[in-house]
Amino acid sequence: MSLTRQSSFQEQPDNGMGSLYLVATPIGNLEDMTFRAIRTLKECDIIAAEDTRQTRKLLTHFEISPQMLFSYHEHNKAASGPELIRYIIEGKSLALVSDAGLPAISDPGADLVKLAVEEGIPVIPIPGANAALSALIASGLPTGRFTFIGFLPRERKEVEGILQSFRSSLGTLLFYESPHRVIKTLNAIQDVFGNRKVVLARELTKRYEEFVRGSVEECLEYLQEHPPQGEYCLVVEGTSIQEEQEQLSAWWKDLTIEQHVSHYEAEGLPRKEAMKKTAGDRGVSKRDIYNALI
Repeated sequence: MSLTRQSSFQEQPDNGMGSLYLVATPIGNLEDMTFRAIRTLKECDIIAAEDTRQTRKLLTHFEISPQMLFSYHEHNKAASGPELIRYIIEGKSLALVSDAGLPAISDPGADLVKLAVEEGIPVIPIPGANAALSALIASGLPTGRFTFIGFLPRERKEVEGILQSFRSSLGTLLFYESPHRVIKTLNAIQDVFGNRKVVLARELTKRYEEFVRGSVEECLEYLQEHPPQGEYCLVVEGTSIQEEQEQLSAWWKDLTIEQHVSHYEAEGLPRKEAMKKTAGDRGVSKRDIYNALI
């Protein structure tokens, strides 16, 4: 990939191209909408929307009448994406919106952005509400480091594989989940991560906004008495440095001393060096390892 530079406002190249604007929409409360987002939608020639019926309601509320409202979603992106890019190349300004929140986060907008970047089209973010970050900052869990995972796949084996890959993550983990699958997801999290702290955030910025904070077990018990409703963001505690060190130091515990030494030899270490590392792992002297292998 060659180096490119985009100067969104200072230098607009005189090539006749339009721009792609990524416009945040409300995640619940209509007052989530920013003045800049409203102005951008009014000024753009085309608005591309995940669900045009949903977006039309939003546009009507803010008295926005685009020249064209275009359908762009997961099932038509292969055909619609290149068509939208063609409009921009021809000089049209295009605003991309999702049903709620920032476009290109857990939706096909990311594919349109990729196409635009490949064509040298300016891509301009119009920030606003985001469910994952809203849940994180109100969760009470650490915010210094976090990982957004989004929706997990449907197959149990795939879910476990993804969770295992984040089992040692030190940062807070952010998931999206539907009310129909949130209990299954919490059970999977408990199976892989154990009984960590978790926050269930739902209906963010809406009338029935709710945060349930507790351990995974406590949250599962709560959902048994209060059936899930609305879309959820799960904020899950990351592993601690102490837990990470314990996990790293425990990997060899099921190995014999011979297997432990062989592991390091397989990595290319000479036998003496492999014995030395084995002794360090086990907190014993190199002579103890040597005697055990005689």
